[in-house]
Amino acid sequence: MSGLSHPERIGPYAVERRLGAGGMGEVYLAYTVAGDPVAVKVIRPERTNAHSRARFEREAAIARTLTGTGRVARFIDADPTADLPWLATDYIPGRSVYDTVEHGGPLLKPHVASLGALLAEGLAAVHAVGLVHRDLTAKNVMMGGFGPVIIDFGLGAFVGAEKGSMSQDGTILGTVAYIPPEQALGETDVTPAADVYGLGTVLLYAATGRAPYGGASWPAVAAQVANPEVTPDLSGLPEELAAVIAPMLAHHPGDRPSLAHVTRQCADLLRRLGTSPARARRSLIEQTTPKDHPMMVLPQPDAHMLDRLDELDRQLREEPEPPAAEEPAVSVPEPPSRGRPPASRRVAGELRDRYAARRELAWSSR
Repeated sequence: MSGLSHPERIGPYAVERRLGAGGMGEVYLAYTVAGDPVAVKVIRPERTNAHSRARFEREAAIARTLTGTGRVARFIDADPTADLPWLATDYIPGRSVYDTVEHGGPLLKPHVASLGALLAEGLAAVHAVGLVHRDLTAKNVMMGGFGPVIIDFGLGAFVGAEKGSMSQDGTILGTVAYIPPEQALGETDVTPAADVYGLGTVLLYAATGRAPYGGASWPAVAAQVANPEVTPDLSGLPEELAAVIAPMLAHHPGDRPSLAHVTRQCADLLRRLGTSPARARRSLIEQTTPKDHPMMVLPQPDAHMLDRLDELDRQLREEPEPPAAEEPAVSVPEPPSRGRPPASRRVAGELRDRYAARRELAWSSR
């Protein structure tokens, strides 16, 4: 660490500034030696322990598994075993749905419906590889030039994974105002229906600027969420959107619609509103990503950062090569390259086995 409020270097990346922080970690804007911007997440030093490292390893495995959708920030690399464990993903220029509404007010009905259709498609790809996010909120969806992108799989879980690998029955995981009732009750056997509920909370916030439940403290909010007699607050939600969102917030997971049904509902609503899904997507991007806003521009290293990257390049060339990781017992084919080196087979394979992911989570051919 230097005298700065953030580390100058994390792994092979030069850090420019902090992007955000949470209870467990912090996220920084950093650059590769070649000058590409990346988002690097680290565990806070005071929160680094065996449990948080296991959770971080899990997030690395989940991030590495997700391909096939542009709605999830692309994984680049990770080192959960470093003194300061880190995970790097694509930097998504833009603001979260939460910040977008805070600064500009609730979205128009066609934009909410477009957001729903796009995120439902993205979540379907997540679920197709046997994963659930478990913490989908208005702060975990970024609005950029491609449209909405889901970030932060820190609480994600493999469907059917061994119980006890990340949490214990009775422990509440997630952002309380947005968690589904089953998580508020401390259940660990969370299904994809939890993400349907999470998507409903994102759309409700986008349309009204409000979470489904409120209260003076998190126990008070959790108690409301867990109580089947207390219904979500849908006041101010347009009738057309209520017909889509209300079923997503059903108390019982089995009563919630499928993501395919949500996509169809949103597309049908867009047509009734006089537009099409493709046109609504373009309008959504235009309204939520003003081109003159500095947060919407992909950052470039300035002269000072270029000097630091030159020095980092020299340091990396002088450092010894890390020992090659042993091949996992189960071969995990690498996905097609997208311009950056893929993550190690250790992260992609051994961690998947460790957390009892189903065999079909591997890159199986069909």
